[in-house]
Amino acid sequence: MQVEQITSEVLAEGHIIRKPLSSSKGYWAGAPGVYFDKTDSLFYLSYRLRRPRGIIPDRGAETRIAISRDGITFDDIWSLKKDSIQTPSIERCLPYRNPHDGQWQLFLSYVDPTDGRWCISVLKARSIEQFNPKMIRRLLSASELGLEGIKDPWIFEYDGMFYMLVSVAIPTSETSEQSHATYDIFNTGQCLSATGLATSSDLEDWQWEGVVFKPSDTSWDRYCRRINSVIFQEGKFWGFYDGGKSYRENYEEKTGIASSPDMKNWQCLSCNAPVLVSPHSSNCLRYLDAHIIDSRAYLYYEIARPDGAHELRAICTTSLAVQNFLKQVHNHSQSAC
Repeated sequence: MQVEQITSEVLAEGHIIRKPLSSSKGYWAGAPGVYFDKTDSLFYLSYRLRRPRGIIPDRGAETRIAISRDGITFDDIWSLKKDSIQTPSIERCLPYRNPHDGQWQLFLSYVDPTDGRWCISVLKARSIEQFNPKMIRRLLSASELGLEGIKDPWIFEYDGMFYMLVSVAIPTSETSEQSHATYDIFNTGQCLSATGLATSSDLEDWQWEGVVFKPSDTSWDRYCRRINSVIFQEGKFWGFYDGGKSYRENYEEKTGIASSPDMKNWQCLSCNAPVLVSPHSSNCLRYLDAHIIDSRAYLYYEIARPDGAHELRAICTTSLAVQNFLKQVHNHSQSAC
């Protein structure tokens, strides 16, 4: 069913795409990475299933790819378990078809067991069903970029270029090698969580552009500013980002909005508070993945439930509703920021 406006209350009642494996805190179905293929008019969704630490197989144990014709009802077609790539945890991934050669690529983020840092790799095949974890190829390594972690790839194509937004761990005075002992520096308080950018003209060779959006010093998002998706409207880019005031909110972020003229210089438009939250438990609403397709808009997100678990939901609305929502956020920022 198509909704006519975008509010926290509306998103809380969105269509349930996937439920978590159990009904308690630490169980999640989420981290959506969505790609709409114009050649076959199908939606491709990557999502992950997570268990609490200590519940084997714990943490991000599996990522799956599902397919849909209407953008709401999805059928699983492929899966990858963490043991097949020898990692303690898998995070957000993204399937993408290369328009130059028609090959499918899966951009994966996971913990590199050799150094405990999050990294991004890629699989490539003629079809999604043919993805072979033995053919995985490293794409971006944190240490080579002067970072402590890099994950959660999301790609936006614009004017012949591909822009990959990623979550990065920026070192601080508290960072040390011991920061990676838990295989998740983002949950230690010994880094800052920000957004990085890489660009490519062919989806094969990527140029690192650096950190493009990082936390403020005092606001609700002073620990985390992680852009999850972007849409282009009215001559500028609009980013939906995860924010948090402390590493203690690392798993329970809320959604803010930022804008940019060029994908490299971002301005926060939600300075004093998040713009979209869950009404339940931790108020978490994160990993919002937005897509404008013709006159329709599809929003996918991970949201906290009353029992503390997270589920994957989606809404279908109009591009005009998204435009009105962003205008409202922008107008409010003129006095608040």
